Amino acid sequence: MAETYSTYPSCIRLGVKVFCSGCRADNVIKNGRSINDKQRYLCKNCGKRFITHYSYKAYRMNITSKIARLTKEGLGIRSTARYLKISTTTLLKRILFIASKIKLPQIVMHQHYEVDEIKSFLRRKKQEIYIVYALNRVTKEVVSFNIGSRTKKTLKVVKDSLILSDAKRIYTDGFRSYLYLISRSIHRKWQYYTNHIERMNLNLRIHLKRLNRRTICFSRSKAMLEACLKIYFWG
Repeated sequence: MAETYSTYPSCIRLGVKVFCSGCRADNVIKNGRSINDKQRYLCKNCGKRFITHYSYKAYRMNITSKIARLTKEGLGIRSTARYLKISTTTLLKRILFIASKIKLPQIVMHQHYEVDEIKSFLRRKKQEIYIVYALNRVTKEVVSFNIGSRTKKTLKVVKDSLILSDAKRIYTDGFRSYLYLISRSIHRKWQYYTNHIERMNLNLRIHLKRLNRRTICFSRSKAMLEACLKIYFWG
């Protein structure tokens, strides 16, 4: 019997079949190219656009250590994302993850500490926020910090951690709230007693872009500011 056209398929597709990543259908057509010059496809069944091979650079082996090192060097979120060639959303999540894994340092008993606060902004210039922290006078290490408004509640968190370590001396500037929080037997108040922590304030403003004076790079969230400080102090 003579062969007719009905015995052959109406269309033959050459090459490897592409299946939709959503509904797994093969009714897929080409749909331009992505920003990274990769072939993009469109599923005519569910309307999903996708590419076949994703390159997620945030999973590279040394990406976590690079993020921590660049954060300490003061690069902003967008600058770090451009350098590492990852998205800003991925970078924000990774910074929060790195900070959550950092263990707080053990406070040595019977030490001398300096306490001071540094002003910054949160979300906008009209909303001021203060970073209160304590510095070991001998080792020059930050042992505790807290973020909030310049009130006794914010200062009390740092003060309580020093009291638990049975601090010998706590040196502060002339801010009057310290007089009500710290016992007179261990409190010393004079501007020259806080030289070490004042130098640390300068280091923070130089190293961390979000704490620079006259800048628009201040933090948009308290969680991100706290995470960056944890990485800088103890990461």
